[in-house]
Amino acid sequence: MMNGSTGRRHGGSGRVRAASAALCLFAGALTATAAGASPAAALTPPVSITADDLTTWQTNGIVWSMAATAGVVYAGGTFSTVRPPDAAAGTSEQPAVNFAAFDAATGAPTGCSLSFTLSSGTATVRALALSPDGETLYAGGQFGAVNGVGVSNIAAVDTATCTPRQDFKISVSATVRALDVTADTVYLAGDFNSVGGQTRNKFAAVTTGADLLPWTANADEVARAVQVTPDGQHVALGGDFFTVNGTTSHALAVVDATTGALTKSYPGFIPNTSTVQDLTTDATGLYTANEGTGGGVFDGRIAIDLDDYQQRWRDTCLGATQAVLVHSGVLYSGSHAHDCASMGGFPDQPRKHLLAQSVDDPTLLPWFPDTNDGIGEPVGPRVMAQTDKGGHHYLWVGGEFTTVNGAGQQGLTRFADGPDTGAPWVPNVSLSTVAPGRIDVNWQTSFDTDDGELTYRIYKDGASTPVHTVTGYSLFWDRPQLKWTDTDVAVGETHSYRITASDGTNTSAKSPAQSATVAASTQAYPARVLSDGASLYWRYDEGTSTFAADTTGGMNNGFLRNSPAYRQTPAAIAGDSTAIGFDGATEYAYSNKLHPQPTRFSVETWIRTTTTRGGRIIGFGNLTMQNSTRFDKHVYMANDGRLVFGVSSGGRRTVTTTGAYNDGAWHHVVATQGTGGMRLYVDGQLRASNLLFTGSESYPGYWRVGGDNLSNWANRPTSNFFAGQIDETAVYPTALSASQVSAHYALRTGE
Repeated sequence: MMNGSTGRRHGGSGRVRAASAALCLFAGALTATAAGASPAAALTPPVSITADDLTTWQTNGIVWSMAATAGVVYAGGTFSTVRPPDAAAGTSEQPAVNFAAFDAATGAPTGCSLSFTLSSGTATVRALALSPDGETLYAGGQFGAVNGVGVSNIAAVDTATCTPRQDFKISVSATVRALDVTADTVYLAGDFNSVGGQTRNKFAAVTTGADLLPWTANADEVARAVQVTPDGQHVALGGDFFTVNGTTSHALAVVDATTGALTKSYPGFIPNTSTVQDLTTDATGLYTANEGTGGGVFDGRIAIDLDDYQQRWRDTCLGATQAVLVHSGVLYSGSHAHDCASMGGFPDQPRKHLLAQSVDDPTLLPWFPDTNDGIGEPVGPRVMAQTDKGGHHYLWVGGEFTTVNGAGQQGLTRFADGPDTGAPWVPNVSLSTVAPGRIDVNWQTSFDTDDGELTYRIYKDGASTPVHTVTGYSLFWDRPQLKWTDTDVAVGETHSYRITASDGTNTSAKSPAQSATVAASTQAYPARVLSDGASLYWRYDEGTSTFAADTTGGMNNGFLRNSPAYRQTPAAIAGDSTAIGFDGATEYAYSNKLHPQPTRFSVETWIRTTTTRGGRIIGFGNLTMQNSTRFDKHVYMANDGRLVFGVSSGGRRTVTTTGAYNDGAWHHVVATQGTGGMRLYVDGQLRASNLLFTGSESYPGYWRVGGDNLSNWANRPTSNFFAGQIDETAVYPTALSASQVSAHYALRTGE
């Protein structure tokens, strides 16, 4: 048995703290070739919280605020009932008027019940914060009474008795959206302009006995976050504002904790179209949650060093961040991120709502539990809190969501530091016998919601002991191909292989058995494709899966989307290979790797169709999960069956065949661009060309097969997607010569 390792890790450090409430909450391919390494651990450090959601009671509305201490989690928001974890909306409900308290370890309500109400309009609890000793819970929002006791948008609750404190009353003129508390001071942020009858614009401070303090940090627009620094000397402010105490500082500022005088302003630091929704700290850093609107927005997170209040890092994911919290060196966040490509993360696609990053590095860590957007705005998570109980650490999330990890769960969810119960996905496997005397075992790396580095074990011919073990790193958008070559075989023998993926604690089921017979000689067509320098070569011999294996050494595998028709026969070339069928509506494939602009290239594939709706056959685009917004270097079919090769080069440049190729027969299609301009070959012959255009649009992108955007291109077909069979797709970093193209076509018979 052999062991190997390949992959990458991330690290970081920090300290634990609880989060206050706020208003609004690909990499390279890996090749396994041999040699030893330790198996994967259940969680990839520094992540220490699993992505497995725990059973938790639910609300019937939005959770805007949370605070936690000593194993109790307090939740506030806009809701009227709570219900058990598996109960449908409207069933098994208990009254809970904008507030509830829960056991952190069980997810069930405690005996603490408070009712936050308003005589006219909708009451809501937008902020919760605990005193350092945990004896008093402060609540802010829009409400006029707590359990019938009159208050004015702020209240204090004795946590031992779960009763409003009668000695804490002060009038606040409008909604309180955030709170933070020291041993003697309560800091407020919100919409108000008056506290205790005196002018306080958006921020204020009162004593723990509700006396207004002279502390002044007046802002011109809504305040959404307030955070005392660990040393107690400063207070960080966040919101929509453009000035603090008359000085320009948009969305973020740091002031003196005693006077409110500006310590650090941030003019131009955050775009005017973005705001700060939440703030949190650890021993060395201040962290922001940002939301933008319109073009040129900033939606990500910023880490700021506390020693000088300068930026440590910022990420540029798109999709507003609503909440941030630090635990054990990891910044956890709630957002609706949908595009992190600008920082090396996932390209634009359906929203992801919970993310993790090292406090020292904005790179996304392998922690991807998820919610939906839910109700309200909707944006999913709005707030986070954490606490310990019974030897475990618990991370709670509240918000607008109505599902968690794909199952119904409204308003609240929670995660813990163990046990990890989720197994990785079953690997997708493909075998190749292009070369004689060997079987190449290729597989698409799996995905685990809280572990990037997984251990793979290969089982041969039904044996219970693996013949090969290797570790590899993967993320949901980056599942690179791994390969192991079995040379302990003889010509004519047939062998089967199955693979498992393990996170160190949980192991997937074995993949379905795949069998192959060892070849006696080299297959002529694929051998010529490889010898001519293909950098991507998909033969489509997989069974039902999302995997298009790359036959080159570059491990440039593809994702198959929306279940195309697998193993179609007859294939384009002689032999035991198969083709793939696309429906012309939603099915396509894209490369796992993000590629730089190719300056010279060839795309090659075989097609078979009778469509009269045309469609894009192969090309380059900047997106993977939806139609690209930048797209060229493509071959598509017009409605009449003619083929078009197009690039963007000072405009949309195309060459088009005179003949039609939607006759139901297999056709060999090659498009090249290099110093000789644009050339389009069909069935081994040059059918169209233009010597003038030797360049194309410069942008990083993905090779896509079977469909993508064709807006505003000449002879645009009815469909962006190609209906028909495709086989033997290859991409080259050079412009193939006419003799190479004709040689490929001639080898279609296998001779």
